Amino acid sequence: MTNNSEIVAAFTQIVGADGVRPDHLFRSSDQIDLAIYPNTQQELAASIEFAARHELQIIPCGNGSKLNWGGPIQSRAGCIAISTAKLDRLIEHAVGDLTVTVEAGIRFADLQAILAKANQFLAIDPAYPVTSTLGGIVATASTGSLRQRYGGVRDLLLGISFVRSDGELVKAGGRVVKNVAGYDLMKLLTGSFGTLGAIAQLTFRLYPLPENSQTVVLIGAAEMVATARMKLLSSTFTPAIADLISLGLDREGLGLAVRFDGIEASVTAQSNQLIELGKALNLKGEILTDSASFWQDLQDRCWQKNSERTAICKLGILPSQASEVLGSIAHLQHYAQIHAASGLGILRLDRAEAHTIGQIRDRCAATGGFLTILEAPVEIKQNLDVWGYTGNSIEVMQRLKQQFDPNNMFSPGRFLVG
Repeated sequence: MTNNSEIVAAFTQIVGADGVRPDHLFRSSDQIDLAIYPNTQQELAASIEFAARHELQIIPCGNGSKLNWGGPIQSRAGCIAISTAKLDRLIEHAVGDLTVTVEAGIRFADLQAILAKANQFLAIDPAYPVTSTLGGIVATASTGSLRQRYGGVRDLLLGISFVRSDGELVKAGGRVVKNVAGYDLMKLLTGSFGTLGAIAQLTFRLYPLPENSQTVVLIGAAEMVATARMKLLSSTFTPAIADLISLGLDREGLGLAVRFDGIEASVTAQSNQLIELGKALNLKGEILTDSASFWQDLQDRCWQKNSERTAICKLGILPSQASEVLGSIAHLQHYAQIHAASGLGILRLDRAEAHTIGQIRDRCAATGGFLTILEAPVEIKQNLDVWGYTGNSIEVMQRLKQQFDPNNMFSPGRFLVG
């Protein structure tokens, strides 16, 4: 495909010579032959319209940090990556309304730095925050631990613009918190892994930066940590983050890490009360005043790949069963971080094998949960269904894919019905 001078010339005319590049940023996928970098939303739409007319398959992406997530690309004859990395403009920051509108290619870390000047922030902590773009975060629904207090990505998304498979740029939602127009369409695009359209622009609700923050860590026997989790969530505590932490062979037992944000008096009082609760359960407790460093270290543990055998999976477990499931894998070299209220979280296995992942998936399913493989060695993804979905919505998703992308142009093979 890269040798097809007519295709290269056509994209060059749309986005300019510096916007058509060989695949040097996306070596993680041998299915990508060419990378296109539109400068504007109109160029993004024109590029997709050209691809549709010539029956080309494309991979919408930002910086490519999560291209390995999901199923392996299944292209007919190679794909073209269309990146939004140059669509990185701040469209509007309505400080008084606590909303922001940005193009999909703006990096999360850059946006947070801009918002911090107004003492505001976007309340998510996604994977790879330095390189991830907002479009990629929404496409993969990468929320992180802050969902405890603020909800998921879909709960913060107020408006969206995306390019359909026919090259048409369409909008849903708005720029105000109370606007619910297009609400379902925004939820549909969130977590779609670039299989229904290419996200161009986004509007989010924001929150004020907390005045003070402290983190409490309780460590001990799994059953006592489970009791502490239950007491925490059924009390008047108001944690911003509450996660179960499992370090596998590095530490016996489980940990419960809880962050409190707000005014200093409230944060201090809640931290001390939780320490006392831990003592009553014979749990070792510690109050950390440097919350940012602690949570950054935990995020690094989630996403670092220690070897070629590392696998990173998304878990969904009934919260009441989380400590039991984590206890069942205590003999493995792993790191797990599970949200105490939702049961959603990340599992990193450092010496992953297909049969081991399959056993963990079965254990999750037996308690009403799931395991999805995000990153793993190629042979594992070839031998295991990446998604492991056993629900009854396959037919609905097939109809949605057919309606939005009838020619299977977007991200073939990445999602359930690619």
